[in-house]
Amino acid sequence: MTRRSLRVVVDPTKCEGRGVCAEMLPELITLDGWGFPVLDEGGSVSSEIVEHAVRTVRACPRQALHLVEHSS
Repeated sequence: MTRRSLRVVVDPTKCEGRGVCAEMLPELITLDGWGFPVLDEGGSVSSEIVEHAVRTVRACPRQALHLVEHSS
């Protein structure tokens, strides 16, 4: 049986490294030395933080974050 789950992805061409995402979703996102997001766990969003992930994606000032469904 295939399970569907959500994953956060970053469009590096749009990201300016402002760090809003890491502040809003520290459970999943940290910043590298230049201030750009690094996604823990490959960006997989656990059921406990789905609402936080949605808010974080919507709050990205450059619309560089996206939620996508993937099969696991």
